[in-house]
Amino acid sequence: MEKIKVILNRESNTLDVWFDDPEKEFISEETGEEVILKKDKDNRVIGFEKLNLSIDKKVNIPVEVMAT
Repeated sequence: MEKIKVILNRESNTLDVWFDDPEKEFISEETGEEVILKKDKDNRVIGFEKLNLSIDKKVNIPVEVMAT
């Protein structure tokens, strides 16, 4: 994995996190907890979407990245 892509959409109140190329998405699976898993044709999770994310639109969001 070269990089993780994070997309915060303040208009739709969603957060998308991709571990692989979004164009590889083949199917989506809702978990029932306002999270949608994005899967490739081999049924591997390549990302997820968090629905109904409530964030103040005037506030910047710091992101912390940790690698082990």
